[in-house]
Amino acid sequence: MTQFLCLDDYEAVARSRLPHPLYTYIASAAETSASLNDNQTAFQNWGFIPRVLRGVSNRTITTNLLGQSFDAPVGIAPMGISALMAYDGDNVLARAADKQNIPMILSGSSLTAMEQVFKANPNCWFQAYLPGEDDKIVALIDRVKRTGFGTLVLTVDTAVLANRENNLRAGFSTPLRFTPKTIWKFATHPRWVFGTFVRTLVTQGMPHFENSYATRGAPIMSLNVTRDFGRKDHLNWDHLRLIRDQWQGKLIIKGVLAHQDIQKIRELGCDGVILSNHGGRQLDGSVSPLRVLPDALEAAGDIPVMIDGGFRRGTDIIKALALGASFVFIGRAFLYAAVADGETGVGNAIEIIKSEIHRDLGLLGKRTIDELTKDILLPL
Repeated sequence: MTQFLCLDDYEAVARSRLPHPLYTYIASAAETSASLNDNQTAFQNWGFIPRVLRGVSNRTITTNLLGQSFDAPVGIAPMGISALMAYDGDNVLARAADKQNIPMILSGSSLTAMEQVFKANPNCWFQAYLPGEDDKIVALIDRVKRTGFGTLVLTVDTAVLANRENNLRAGFSTPLRFTPKTIWKFATHPRWVFGTFVRTLVTQGMPHFENSYATRGAPIMSLNVTRDFGRKDHLNWDHLRLIRDQWQGKLIIKGVLAHQDIQKIRELGCDGVILSNHGGRQLDGSVSPLRVLPDALEAAGDIPVMIDGGFRRGTDIIKALALGASFVFIGRAFLYAAVADGETGVGNAIEIIKSEIHRDLGLLGKRTIDELTKDILLPL
């Protein structure tokens, strides 16, 4: 496993194994990729001021969040159609997270039924893309309740379908279409064709969107897929009140950046927020979540402010925690690990990021995550 020394190493392997349209779906962002790039640039605006001679031999990276103790301040972000990229991808991510005692969020755009993933990891969270339709909201939340999830994550930054022109140029679309050009791109990657796609067809049948609503959704190649992703532009604050009234578990709102929205979310009794610009995949030009973290913390009061967007290194995570974030989620890198080496790859990737955080904590002269404060940072 020495070829995988950091999270970025998994991307190179995944890129070689995936057909170009699928790799582009994971890696690309909306339009000019301005938001994707800003997620990386924001980390470069801060440098460290380490302390020395602090006696850090007994340091720990254990972190408490929402009444649970996790082995690291990092979790797996929700990623749609993971099972198309890596065989049994949703369950692979869920099992690895469970073994490593970190949270994993199952995407509402996943191709594996939530009930099956919950069996693989009863501690995972469920993320929903809900339309502004009361009956569909109530029905899906009832299903999530019956399954047994304790934490519901509502993503709110997808009111309108993004301009994913980079996906279209690469030959990826939803529904998935096969043209002579894309067939050739797929055929030149037989390891994925037989190890993931054909294996999935043989063992599980044609992939469907399983968790968009209370009932099974359309097959990934069906024209009905576009219809199933509609009416998100109707979702409003009244629907959030409905969700809060119906859902008695932990309710997290993902995809917020404006402090005004966070204040309303807190006032409505939600349990936390995840600052996110959707990995740069929605509104191109949205700022990095790291840039709005100070205002978000003030608006959030006593509810935790989590964050995602471009995190690849332990130092990235420590910068966010020092600025006040409660927790960090990573998406793309863990999916690349699943493509590269299945559940073993995801487990090793989690170990890598844990090791980096543990090492960096010691190099900063700190013993616990709670000791990370803004005084270790200098704006550059």
